[in-house]
Amino acid sequence: VKLVESGGGSVQSGGSLTLSCEASGSIDDIHALGWYRQPPGKEREWVASITKSGAATYRHTVEGRFTLSRDDAKNTIYLQMNMLTLEDTAVYLCDADGYYWGQGVQVTVSS
Repeated sequence: VKLVESGGGSVQSGGSLTLSCEASGSIDDIHALGWYRQPPGKEREWVASITKSGAATYRHTVEGRFTLSRDDAKNTIYLQMNMLTLEDTAVYLCDADGYYWGQGVQVTVSS
């Protein structure tokens, strides 16, 4: 399974960004796709996941601000991030069942 992220960048506090993750390879047995992030100097933390059926769950600190969706025709998931704060600054990594990982994209939120 290969995961390729895109959409990272820099944004001011309160702004929005959308991350994409395209999955390829043997993905039929993948139960859930999602995102983790690793803030500077901190441990990696789970952000959100979405199952094959489309059920999404979120870290409590992003719920209501982030929306995770999937387009099965494109084997892609999207993380719409709104009302970004300085604490959202991190490398965001796409994951498949917590086993396969993308290379990560940087999201930087400035004041």
